[in-house]
Amino acid sequence: MVAGLMVFSLAAFSNEAQAEPVVASWYGPGFEGALTASGEPFNPYAYTAAHPYLPFGTQLQVCYQGCVVVTVNDRGPFVGGRGLDLSQAAAQAIGLTGPGVAVVDAQVVGQQPYAATY
Repeated sequence: MVAGLMVFSLAAFSNEAQAEPVVASWYGPGFEGALTASGEPFNPYAYTAAHPYLPFGTQLQVCYQGCVVVTVNDRGPFVGGRGLDLSQAAAQAIGLTGPGVAVVDAQVVGQQPYAATY
């Protein structure tokens, strides 16, 4: 899986980024209001994600049983083998809350200058 994450990270910074499979999970209950790595309070109802190293403000299209665009504003996940942690709302939007952890397709679709919205 590490090799897959490396491909995902390299594709993220190219002009021809393609969707890459990545193991994703979600978080929400118990974290609402806690500060994310970006300094923004965590909002489980926003479409956000934690990624180990993509720049804050990176926008990812994540697809499972549906698709959603999330903005990276946190670091993680901190469980081996996982490459993306979605907010509760984003996970619900694509049908990931039931299984909790699954392989999703993720693709960089934009980058915005990051300014925390708190």
